Amino acid sequence: MTVSSTPPSLNEFEAAEERRAALGYVAEAFAEAILAGIEADCLAQAALSAAFQELVGAHGEEAVAILAESLPERVRNGEFSLYSRH
Repeated sequence: MTVSSTPPSLNEFEAAEERRAALGYVAEAFAEAILAGIEADCLAQAALSAAFQELVGAHGEEAVAILAESLPERVRNGEFSLYSRH
C-alpha cells in the first residue's frame, strides 16, 4: 500500500464504505449458515467459488487470473488473517 499526499476522492470513500457494508453482509451470511449446521470450511469454499464467478463475469478471466496470482503472497503476508501475528 502506498501513501498518497492527496486525500481520497468521494468516489473512493463511497467504494470503501460499500466494501465494508458488503463484508458485513457476508459475515452475517456466514454466521447464519454456521448456525444452520453448515461447516465453515464448506461455506468458505462455496463463497470463494461464487466470488470468482462474479469477478469473472464483471472483469473477465484474464483480469481475475492476475488477481488470483497475487493471492499466495497476500495470504502469506497475513492480509486475510483474523488475528495479527507477533
